[in-house]
Amino acid sequence: MERLRAVLFDFGGVLAEEGFAEGLRAIAAANGLPGEDFVRKGHDLVHETGYVTGHVLEKTYWDVLRAETGISGSDASLRREILSRFVFRDWMADLLPKLREGIPLLGILSDQTNWLEELDGRDRFFRRFDRVFNSFYIGKSKRNPALFDHVLEILGVSGEEVLFVDDNDGNCERADARGIRTIRYTGREAFLSRIRREVSFLQ
Repeated sequence: MERLRAVLFDFGGVLAEEGFAEGLRAIAAANGLPGEDFVRKGHDLVHETGYVTGHVLEKTYWDVLRAETGISGSDASLRREILSRFVFRDWMADLLPKLREGIPLLGILSDQTNWLEELDGRDRFFRRFDRVFNSFYIGKSKRNPALFDHVLEILGVSGEEVLFVDDNDGNCERADARGIRTIRYTGREAFLSRIRREVSFLQ
């Protein structure tokens, strides 16, 4: 097996608490709507409108979500419900310097929007990484397998030289199909156990 040259992390649900889904649940509760149905709708529309890939601005996303679900609230208030729930995990911050001792490149690979830059402005986490791949600027999301080809080409590495951590089954499957080593994040202890197996110097 090739030596690891890069570890790429999803943001929400891996590096940070899952602010998008939790924020959508809070919006649903405030509007008397079934939470999980609203979360699915919110996730689908961020892709269907093209917001996640930078093809439309945030206003379009909220306008369509309001029109299709009947929710109320200004763009700013709805955004606050989302962004306030993205909290960078302290134990992940502690892990990153340990990985850097033997991994040449650490990066973020996220289906985020311009919100990722807003969150960095608040929490200053970009400085912990060498590269940030954000679907909003690339124009492709992790639902498109070509995104993984793009990232490998930019980094100049093979799939076997990259470890990708994500909490979404489909994203992991698409990365795996491109030859990338993957960890499906399901929780802290299971993740730490698995990454110690993948990265021998963490033992």
